[in-house]
Amino acid sequence: MRSQITSLVAVAAGRKKAELVFKNARVVNVFTGEIYETDVAVQGGYVAGLGSYAGEKELDLGGKYLSPGFIDAHLHLESAMVRPGELAKGVAVRGTTGLIADPHEIANVIGVAGLKYILEATEGLPLDIYLMLPSCVPATPFESAGARLAAEDLAPLMKHPRVLGLGELMDFESVIASGEETLEKIVLCREAEKLIDGHGPGLAGKRLNAYLAAGVRTDHETVSPEEAREKLRLGAYLLLREGTAAKNLAGLLPALTPASRGRCLFCTDDRHPQDILTEGHIDNNIRVAIRNGLEAVTAIQMATINVANCYRLERVGGIAPGYAADLVVLGDLENVEVLQVYKRGRLIAKEGRALFEAALVDEKSLRNTINFKELTLENFQLKTGDNPLRIIGLLPNSLVTEARISPVEIRDGRYYTRDGEALLKIAVIERHRATGNRGLGLVAGLGLEGGALASSVAHDSHNIVVVGDGDEDMLLAVERLRDLGGGVVLVSRGEVKREVRLPLAGLISDRPLGEVQKELASLIDACREMGVPDPFDPFMVLSFLALPVIPELKITDKGLFDVNSFRRVDINYRGN
Repeated sequence: MRSQITSLVAVAAGRKKAELVFKNARVVNVFTGEIYETDVAVQGGYVAGLGSYAGEKELDLGGKYLSPGFIDAHLHLESAMVRPGELAKGVAVRGTTGLIADPHEIANVIGVAGLKYILEATEGLPLDIYLMLPSCVPATPFESAGARLAAEDLAPLMKHPRVLGLGELMDFESVIASGEETLEKIVLCREAEKLIDGHGPGLAGKRLNAYLAAGVRTDHETVSPEEAREKLRLGAYLLLREGTAAKNLAGLLPALTPASRGRCLFCTDDRHPQDILTEGHIDNNIRVAIRNGLEAVTAIQMATINVANCYRLERVGGIAPGYAADLVVLGDLENVEVLQVYKRGRLIAKEGRALFEAALVDEKSLRNTINFKELTLENFQLKTGDNPLRIIGLLPNSLVTEARISPVEIRDGRYYTRDGEALLKIAVIERHRATGNRGLGLVAGLGLEGGALASSVAHDSHNIVVVGDGDEDMLLAVERLRDLGGGVVLVSRGEVKREVRLPLAGLISDRPLGEVQKELASLIDACREMGVPDPFDPFMVLSFLALPVIPELKITDKGLFDVNSFRRVDINYRGN
């Protein structure tokens, strides 16, 4: 440490040449909001100084922009459907040098073993990858997960230097009621002087006050400017999300003021391979913000120093003496054109190509996780009477669904609302312990015709979820998932049309990001041909229909779930 500081100070003072100097850089200063031309000297992986410097190696940027590396404030690594190292390569070329991950997807399947895998698989990568320990495994008591994590399970990992705290507290009802199990996790985290992420869609008034009073610091599930203003007024950090299924960034920008922007961060939450490779990662958040009227420097602040301040990350997120040399060379600010990416002064990506590889770790504990009781066609039959039925109504670009109620009629084996809208049948099948649990319901808006789509990715408990307009195709799709060891399967009229194999916990592929992207893109294109409209991403829509913490109506392996009243409900509506 002494020699490192001595060397850094010597370079900063001009007594010694720097290892690397970026000459004629237009620095994006996130501390003052300025952009100005200067040299940036780097020594031992840290910025030594800004000004006029000489270096053993000099890189003339010729007026190109130099920004701090981007940091994703909240994501689930598993949603990219590739190993962590593959994801790191995919986002590094987009300027991302830091990730704050909540691995609750894999934890819901295999528990602590999944958390240890993520820590091991991210060790040594040339990105800062921090973890927030999953707070809700399972997310609620109204579904069957593959594991259950109590405070005592999390305690040993809370001491890990890359663990920043407790992940999104989805069970906000338990927080507000001071439920004993949830309280134990909150106390564990606060006694360790670490942070707590929030997940409070629609919370307001005294309920929101109670939630934040428990120690919750952030929220990424805000859907309206009014909700955003209240949360900011009460001291929460606001995470503006631009994922694959949920895109809240543009809609929340009107709530921001010059004073509150410093408490706003960017995150992706869940983003699948196609979007990472074609649209980008946090660089995409910055572009979207700029297109919607936010100043470029402010957008970059939200992607850098604001995240560092929120999560207490010392000496990252800015370009200043003593700060880590996590740097992005940009061709322009409007399009956020990433040319080169440096981590601790080392070039890790250039012109769309990652310059590092990731070591493989033991994955035995992640395999063979698809285990369900034998199914027959009878298992897909709905039991309905003459009552109006509850229907899950999809909304574009949102994880929120509508709780619709309508009379339904059956024609040629298909379900239709009274006004003729075609519905799909949906089933969620427990896949961890072969309990035989099944939830059945109806979905409006997906548009799939002549087949079925099934997935072992179903947030957050990751049971099998399948939708379709025929029981035979639904059964075939589920059985094919078992043969694959997990994944996504599209079936049409008795034939498997497309599939993506995800053998690691039923969530993750063992192949490169580009290959997974091509397979998934082909599957989505085939879904479009079968009637799924834009802007619905059929895979992402399907994966969130089993999430019983996002309003209004969802479905788990235990049946339909009304999130607003936080209770299971019958498909037959009888006035309650």
